[in-house]
Order: sequence, then structure tokens, then C-alpha cells
Amino acid sequence: MSTTCFPSPGWTITDWQAAYRSGRLQARDVLTALVAAHAKGAADTAWISRLDAARSDALLTDLDARLAAVDGDLSRLPLYGIPFAAKDNIDVAGWPTTAACPEFAYQPATDATVVARLRAAGALVVGKTNLDQFATGLVGTRSPHGAVPCAFDSRYVSGGSSSGSASVVARGLVPFALGTDTAGSGRVPASFNNIVGLKPTRGWLSSHGVVPACRTVDCVSVFALTVEDALLVADIAGGYDAADAYSRPALAAAAAAAAPIRLAVPDTLEFFGDARAEAAFRAAMARWQELGAEIVPIDFAPFSELAALLYQGPWVAERFAAAEILLASRPEAVHPVVRGILEGAVRYSAADAFKAEYRRAELARTIQDALAGFDALLVPTAPTHYTIAAVEADPVALNSRLGIYTNFTNLADLAALALPAALRDDGLPAGISLIGLAWCDHALARLGARWQAGLALPLGATGRPLPAERLPLPPAAPATIRLAVVGAHLSGMPLNPQLTSRGATLAERCRTAPDYRLYALADTVPAKPGLARTEAGGGAAIEVELWDVPIAGFATFVAEVPPPLGIGTLTLEDGRQVKGFICEPWALAGARDITAYGGWRAFLAGTATAAPAASLAA
Repeated sequence: MSTTCFPSPGWTITDWQAAYRSGRLQARDVLTALVAAHAKGAADTAWISRLDAARSDALLTDLDARLAAVDGDLSRLPLYGIPFAAKDNIDVAGWPTTAACPEFAYQPATDATVVARLRAAGALVVGKTNLDQFATGLVGTRSPHGAVPCAFDSRYVSGGSSSGSASVVARGLVPFALGTDTAGSGRVPASFNNIVGLKPTRGWLSSHGVVPACRTVDCVSVFALTVEDALLVADIAGGYDAADAYSRPALAAAAAAAAPIRLAVPDTLEFFGDARAEAAFRAAMARWQELGAEIVPIDFAPFSELAALLYQGPWVAERFAAAEILLASRPEAVHPVVRGILEGAVRYSAADAFKAEYRRAELARTIQDALAGFDALLVPTAPTHYTIAAVEADPVALNSRLGIYTNFTNLADLAALALPAALRDDGLPAGISLIGLAWCDHALARLGARWQAGLALPLGATGRPLPAERLPLPPAAPATIRLAVVGAHLSGMPLNPQLTSRGATLAERCRTAPDYRLYALADTVPAKPGLARTEAGGGAAIEVELWDVPIAGFATFVAEVPPPLGIGTLTLEDGRQVKGFICEPWALAGARDITAYGGWRAFLAGTATAAPAASLAA
């Protein structure tokens, strides 16, 4: 292998692909170098199992067979020869799975579904990584293999439970790694190590072959140096899996809003006295505003209540179930902090579980309604950053604090993307997260890529700058018809489910050309507006949302549109023409002209205190 092309810390997937396709890099040389490095390397608590010669030979045999099957066409193996690591609660055939508990270890016969899909794309598993035992913790200290330190300052925690996966990516030992995320385990370690953590919509990445923490809310997550890399890996690893009872078919991927970006933020922010963390987040909010985003405070109380349910409610019984046999036969084998948490399951009855589930559903609906109309909820990924010594002195309370902006996400069926935000003046990273409705993963990635592109931050702890050439984000919403909606079908409005139930996704918020008038129609339930183009002047640009509706569902959607409304062609402010709602002229004679409000949402907000919603069109 040419010494001029030896992989260096901070290589992205694009770098690996270019080196292989140019012929300047060979997989055999890469694995030989990795085996040698692992064999003579110093102790590293990020790893539980590392590549050896026997596993390397097996990987090469498998990789050669895959390359032969595609006639040597590397474009058909997008991850050809690229090394990655898997958290040690994710099965990899030929490697033991331990969940950071040696007494629990077993030898899986097959790969977890996500691992199998990555290997089918040519990727090479080169190690299993450390974690908070049984994925119970947000700190990375609850392991018999030792605490995993922050890649920037060894006195501080790495975050958990996916501590090892985040560490090896941050140091550039691999370009990506798999973690899991139940309460924030795929995001807090990303924040503490200056990397990207993609927490997908539940059910997108299969959990088949993963030791469960809370099986009903677990996600496999992806750590990478760039947003583009994280999304590529998720797109390859994701997809419906009949072997996973909680897998579900993905809806069409949405594109992020072009302009204006609308971000919700908590109306109350808690940093536990960490002035540097607070300053970093407020600087991030200011930067989003410089990017043209509208920042809107919303009531955070439902989010906080739901976050508390995860550990203060009966979901701890799900964690108990994963280690129940070991706890009964050899309780001393379980880390004492983890054991104390799991044994708390005995406090809850089946009735408690149902009552908590009812409250979860109520809070999730409240949260989803609150986020409708926003591109994302913007939060600090973690409120502060603790030393290992501080966490070991107070392991439960400090761990709980780290989850106040993450614990609610899976319980509310949301997607999330953790992003680097700053390096504080004490040298520690600070991160932010974008959290959105289910299946907005691609939309979050587009926002996240835009954010990361403007940062002057190194990749992880490698010191390497963000490269100019990166993987393109995939196009959104193929095989769809773009439809402009103006009233009751807007995000959060009563008829929006007619779109979302068909897999439609929000593509953009914009305005019509300035020659339309908007009317509140009389006697419509739910209340609806009518949009009409004026030829005599005196119109205005009206706010609309553009939705990508799958072609397969468009005809049945149109069939549900009642008179006097119909689907025609609208002209947008920038001259584009799209399909959209129009109104028959006869219905406008007795309607109220509300053009001056500039849109239906503004009209409802302006009149909500004056009349019930059902009578607003009168």
C-alpha cells in the first residue's frame, strides 16, 4: 500500500471511497495494519473486543466474495473496505456479545440486521465497543471494562451508554460506528465528543439482533464525523425488517424547509449552573437566526414530564427483563449502579404500566401537536458536562440530569440529530440537537448539513477540518406530486392526517405569487379557507406549505376534497407552479376576505380569542 494513501485519523467515507476507487488503497493492507495496531496498542477502554488475524482473514474472504458477485464494480458496494465498530449489545457473527457484562456473554450465530446490511454494502466490522452495562446510563462509566473518557479531556465522561462507539469515531479510528439510543445514548456521547449522532425514527433501523434495554422504544443509532456520512450509513442499514416486531415501513423522506426555517426552543432552559454550556447554546440560537431561522419558545413542561417517565415510571421493568435471569442467578455480576436501577422494577404493577402508557400517549400527542408547523425543536444535547470523578461520587443524580433534553424523544416517537456546536473556552465540546416528528430524518439531516458546513470546527478530536467535498444528501420524496396546501391541511391542522396517513411529507414553507386573495368560507367544518387568484390587482402573497404526496395515494386524497374546493395549479412567489387548493367562485360571495392576515394560520391566531375555531369562517 502506498504510504501517501495510508488512512489518517479523520478520514470520512468520501475519503475512503476515493482511495479505494483510485486503486491507491487495498482492503488487505488496511486490515493488516489494524490487526497490528490492535495487537501492540495500549489499553483502550473504548474497546471490548478488537480485530485479530483470524477475524481479519474471515472479513477478507467475505469481502472478496462480495466484490466478485458485483463483477468488481465498487459503485455497487458503497462501503467497500470501510472499517466500522459496533456497540457490544449489537450482534456480530464471530464476535461475542456481552452488553458489557462478561457473565451475560453469548456467541451469536448471525449478524444483527443492521450489521448484515452494512456488511452487504462492503463495510468491515473491526471491533465491539464499550458501553454502560446493559445500555443503562448516559455517562460511560458503568462498565467492568472501565470508564471511557471524553476524547478531549480524560477527566471528563464520554457520555453513554454508547461511550466506546462515540470515542473511536471522535478519535478517527473508524469513520462511523453503531450505537443504540433509548434515552439519549446515541446523542449525549456525540455531544461530548464533537461528532454527529443520528437517532432515527423508531422502527427505521431494525433492532433484530440487539440486546434490548427498553425494547418498545430502543433505536439503533449512528455516529459519524459528518451529517452526510451518518445519513448514508442509516440509509444503507435502515429499512423494514420482518424479523423485528417493532420495525415499520418508512414514509417518504422529507426535504428540509427552504425558508423560513422555524425552530422551536424550550421556554425554560436548565444548565445546572454551567455558564459555559448556556453561553454555547445561546450562541447557537443566535447563529441559527443568522442563517434565517425563526426561533419560537414553546411550553417545555410536557417534554419534561415525559422525560421523567422513562426512569421514574414502569419502563424500568423493560430494562429488568433483559437481565432478569442473570439478576436472579448471579446478581453480583451486574454493575452495582445498574443493578440498583434494574431492581427498582419491583415497585411497579401491571396497572402502573398501563396508567403510565396512557399518560405517555397523552403527552406524546401534546408534544407532536406542539411541534407541528416547526422544522425542529432545537435543544442543547446535554445541559452540562461532568467529570468522571463527580459522576462516580453521585452516579444516579448526575446521570439523570444529562437526559433532560433527550429522554422524551423515543417515548414521543420523534427523530433526532445531535450536532457539534462549539468548543468551549475550557476545551470541551458543546452540542445541539434537532428533534422532529417521526420520519423527518432526512429533513433534519439537510438542516444539520447546512449547520455543520458553516462551523469552523475540527472533525471530532482529530484536528482535521471539515472537507469541502462530501457525500451528497440523497434526493427527497421520489415518485410524489408536490401539492400546495393553504388551510385545514397545514401542519397541525385538523385535516393534515389526510396527508400524513398517505405518507406525504412536508417539503417547504413558502408563499404564493402576490396576486391571490384568501377567504374564510362560511359553514365549513372544520373551518376552511378559499384561495382565489385575482386579475384586477389588490392581491397579496399567501403563506402555503408544499407537501410531497406519493403518487399511489394522490387520487384517493383528491377524492376526499369536498366542494367548493378543488385541486388546480398555483403560482408561487418565485414563479414556480405547483398543484394546490383552489376554490370555486360561487362560494366566495358570502365569505370573509382575510387576505390581510397573509395566511390561514395567522388568521386563526389573530381571531382565536374572539370566537371558537368552528365558527371562525362565519
